[in-house]
Amino acid sequence: MRILAVADSDSYLKWASCLLDDLPGDWERELAVVRTPIVPSPQQIAAAVGERPLPPVLSARSLRRTAQRTMPDAIVVACTGPVVDVLVAEVLDELRPRPVFVTGLPGISVPATDKAWLFRSGCDLFVVHSEREAAEFGEVAGRLGGGGRVGLARLPFLRTPEELRGPEGIARFEPDGRERDRVVFATQAKVPRGREEREQVLMALAKLAERRPDLDVVVKLRALDGERQTHNERHPYQRLWQDLGEPGRLRFAAGSMDEHLAVAAGFVTVSSTAALEAIARDVPSLVLEDFGVSAEMINLVFEGSGLLGTLDDLADGAFREAQGAWRSANYFHPAEVGTWVRLLDELLAGPREPARSLLDGAEHLAARRRARLRVEVPPEVLRIGYRTKRRLSRALRTG
Repeated sequence: MRILAVADSDSYLKWASCLLDDLPGDWERELAVVRTPIVPSPQQIAAAVGERPLPPVLSARSLRRTAQRTMPDAIVVACTGPVVDVLVAEVLDELRPRPVFVTGLPGISVPATDKAWLFRSGCDLFVVHSEREAAEFGEVAGRLGGGGRVGLARLPFLRTPEELRGPEGIARFEPDGRERDRVVFATQAKVPRGREEREQVLMALAKLAERRPDLDVVVKLRALDGERQTHNERHPYQRLWQDLGEPGRLRFAAGSMDEHLAVAAGFVTVSSTAALEAIARDVPSLVLEDFGVSAEMINLVFEGSGLLGTLDDLADGAFREAQGAWRSANYFHPAEVGTWVRLLDELLAGPREPARSLLDGAEHLAARRRARLRVEVPPEVLRIGYRTKRRLSRALRTG
């Protein structure tokens, strides 16, 4: 079997790259990035794919030509919702024979949302990562209709210390005998949203660094200044720190989360999926609850985990261990209970009815045209004025 995976941002690229590792060893895999306004930088691409060859960055038309030439049996559309919809419904819709379209979300997806299902309802297989997610998206699918099957995977970057070790017992990222002396704060672009709330986080980290001079306190960034990420960040932490006059000892770094966690003594976040990576590696962790625990804060899933704590806990270095029952129900099920590869194999093996997109009606045409503009026009052009965008949009519709 030949599988093509296409991503549009750093987080989706990391997810797609890791997800390919679940496939049978004799299947051919190819990875590509579609050029949109959130296309990752070369440094972000390298960090996301690890030891894989660097994937090409393609325009939508080049992606279609690549698919026409290679004729993949399945395409993993690892992109933000509107891009998934336009790739499946328009850019790649004339491929014959029609490939199986697989999609999913790269991180925590609790609670399941109608919007996530609607944008991906043209795909034949929707991959989720916990039994809770499978149940919630199953309910959404039953209520809204459309779409394809829901398959269970384990978040592919959740590797335990044992799984990270190769046949010689050497981990992919060994700390080289170093003491675990790093505290990693994983940022999240969307929350907390307010400037003052983010400043409070920085000051709590600075207090921890002052009280524990033996610790290397690191703000782990998803993107350096000028780089793009899946979601826009209104108040980047590094700029806020500079505006505050850098009143303490903090370090800002990008790169691979694996490398940071290999020497981490503690981990903290507001809602980042990286919390799950820390749990998998037995790094004591803290999920901040000062700004609320809710769907809007993207941290509802951590209720009952034993990890919720405050900024004061952070300043005191009071990290925790995740509770066993919560782990089993949320993302840490055994890899062998996953169903997504089996379901994909079934879809590839026999006749099937392609998934029906819920966005095929005339009322969605304008939104789909806007999404197509995002993948047809170079990102630098999309930064021009509104009137010029309208002219380009008309040109695309007529040409």
